Amino acid sequence: MGPDPGRYIVRRFAGDDVRQVLVIGGFDAPRRLRRRSRRADPGPTSVELTRATLIDATPLGEPDEADAWLERASGDDRSRVTGDALELLNRAVAGHRVASADPWVPDADPAHALVCRVGYGTGEQVAEGEWEAAVELPLPGPPSSRSLVLSPQERLAALLSGRDAALACEELTLRARGDLDHGRPREAALQLAIALDTGLAELEAWRGQGEMERRLEELDGRREAVARAARAALDGALDESHVEDVTSALARLEAALRERQVASG
Repeated sequence: MGPDPGRYIVRRFAGDDVRQVLVIGGFDAPRRLRRRSRRADPGPTSVELTRATLIDATPLGEPDEADAWLERASGDDRSRVTGDALELLNRAVAGHRVASADPWVPDADPAHALVCRVGYGTGEQVAEGEWEAAVELPLPGPPSSRSLVLSPQERLAALLSGRDAALACEELTLRARGDLDHGRPREAALQLAIALDTGLAELEAWRGQGEMERRLEELDGRREAVARAARAALDGALDESHVEDVTSALARLEAALRERQVASG
């Protein structure tokens, strides 16, 4: 995952009260082997896994209060609880990237997790992956709002065979989406400003096909709002209205890229 195993104290600023404790731990799990392997040496028989646990420093109180919290956290409040935990986890991953100067460490993706649990216990219990009570949560799938025109395998085949080409704005747009979804709106605003200008230039070749002309005009109309958000990000003054502008413009840029796939057949 990136960060070394250990316990990391989380505060909003130096001198603030402890808000959370992030525990990164590793352990070995059996590696799945093929039944009819012809290899004389099957290789390693275990694979290293990482367990990340976010512990809230605020006590839950009596057992009945803890049970009521767990019911909410695994029910109606599940999206907020897991979203906040993922945001902090990726804050740690991003910090590790910067601290180690390693650009290859990816953000944590809950869709790639083996299991996700929410529960309660003493600090030592949950730090060791144990609980007084816990609920296993369903793992999320890919966002339906950004469904692809082609399957990833179909698009990859087209890219590798030379029937399609990846645009620079596609990679830049993905980086902006990753920053926004993982709680880095300032970076997302700066990244989107570059992605939008690049997209408007690269997608011009498809202006006369399908709905592309309308989409390009819409994106051009959002350029100033995105530029304002980027300037605010540079000044450290990004507010909620700027984040809304970034969120909306990014969704429209993604829609234009899907339109380009349709126009390309």
